[in-house]
Amino acid sequence: MSTKEQVLIFDTTLRDGEQSPGASLSVQEKIEIARQLEKLNVDIIEAGFPASSPLQFEAVQRISEESGRTVAALSRAIERDIDEAWKALRSARRPRIHTFISTSDIHILGKFGHERYGRTLAEKRQTILDMAVRAVAYARTLCDDIEFSAEDAGRTDPAYLAEITEAVISAGAATVNIPDTTGYTWPSEFGKKIAGLRERVTNIDDAVISVHCHNDLGLAVANTISAIEHGARQAECSMNGIGERAGNASLEEIVMALKVRSDLHDYTTGITTRELYNTSRMVSSLTGIIVQPNKAIVGDNAFSHESGIHQDGMLKNRQTYEVMTPESVGVPQTHIVLGRHSGKHGLQARLDTLGYRVAGEELETVYQRFVDVADKKKEVYDDDLRVLMGDELSKPVEPIELDYLHINSGTASIPTATVRIRIKDRTFEESSTGDGPVDACFRAIERALGLEQLLNTYSVRSTTSGRQALGEATVRLKDGDKFFTGRGVSTDIIEASARAYLQALSLRENAAHHDHNTTIDNGI
Repeated sequence: MSTKEQVLIFDTTLRDGEQSPGASLSVQEKIEIARQLEKLNVDIIEAGFPASSPLQFEAVQRISEESGRTVAALSRAIERDIDEAWKALRSARRPRIHTFISTSDIHILGKFGHERYGRTLAEKRQTILDMAVRAVAYARTLCDDIEFSAEDAGRTDPAYLAEITEAVISAGAATVNIPDTTGYTWPSEFGKKIAGLRERVTNIDDAVISVHCHNDLGLAVANTISAIEHGARQAECSMNGIGERAGNASLEEIVMALKVRSDLHDYTTGITTRELYNTSRMVSSLTGIIVQPNKAIVGDNAFSHESGIHQDGMLKNRQTYEVMTPESVGVPQTHIVLGRHSGKHGLQARLDTLGYRVAGEELETVYQRFVDVADKKKEVYDDDLRVLMGDELSKPVEPIELDYLHINSGTASIPTATVRIRIKDRTFEESSTGDGPVDACFRAIERALGLEQLLNTYSVRSTTSGRQALGEATVRLKDGDKFFTGRGVSTDIIEASARAYLQALSLRENAAHHDHNTTIDNGI
């Protein structure tokens, strides 16, 4: 039997990860990722911040109803946030309320500068401590599993951090999270901070110490490992390291570092590492955030060898240049190719392997899209399916649909686009010229719908390889102080661009019907 201690993996892809610029996920996309996180066997899924918007609330609620994992919901240290978190979580089999408040002097003086929190720093610190204790005690009346986070703990005075940690544990916190919110600390420094808490906090053994490290200096994983070596037993991380600014500690890097170097320590995780690659690719596809080729563990080059010396060594013994096998993290050695003659069951089986659950009418819809792609591409690969599923899952509930598109463009002609758009049972048709075919297409859409120009950013990329590669267009619209991001996929980048623009417009229209979103701090 193994005598190693388990480190709990707290996945925040759906909360902090989604805070990456342009990475907003639909409810259905969040559910698909949550299902894959279950296959990955993470211990805790932080599903979102229910008080921040109706869509966040719905996502947490839906994941709570379905998941067998511990599902966490974030809340500020105020009763109305905690109430919203509990309402969204109440059907979860293992609910966790995760409440937080700032503790560093920089944050306290900046975010709690008003005199109602106290005139001096000492008075403000006492107010923050009281708010934290009240929040934890109140949350504990609703839920047995409470986590407290001391935001910007990395820059918090050690004595004050110990004081507030001891107080919230006494109030009922079963997990105390020590975030390096700004990615500022050095690994040895952060390890000492965790060790210091174990020495100073008298009731520290009544709670699990967690850490949540950001990557502003590229030290998030190193800080997390250092914290584990000094007593932390929960690591908060995200797939592909996505998150605010430079992102979070990468789940896959933490897990594989502990697994590969098990000779150096007595810690383990319960992660099914063979699902790391699939999870990484799903998250990348649905968020639109590309995994850099040289990314550790899951990048395209992670198990590639070009140097002649390296290739020769690999042919003789894989261990010469690989410290882990690609199979151990689920990197496929072969690609099962689907084509126009493949049936629904073959498609469904492959999607299930990739982590997507489809059946019934949804399978029929996806299959029709698959056939359309297969007719254009001849061969459909796993990455094509991921892109296709990302396009399907990101469709708004009431989409503005592209019914027809015709482009006339060339070196000796003025680019012209004609579009026909369908909204429920109504159609709108218009033509326009532009500086290029994409500009003409966007102008035609705007004329058809009677809109002013809302385009903020536009990008297009090849998501798969080869001459028949699928192209993914991303459009970001700005309406006042709100942003709406749409994605479109096609072998024709002009069509993909039109679909992306219409999806962003659909999200804008849907938001207008229930525009109760609030902008609130969701740090840590």
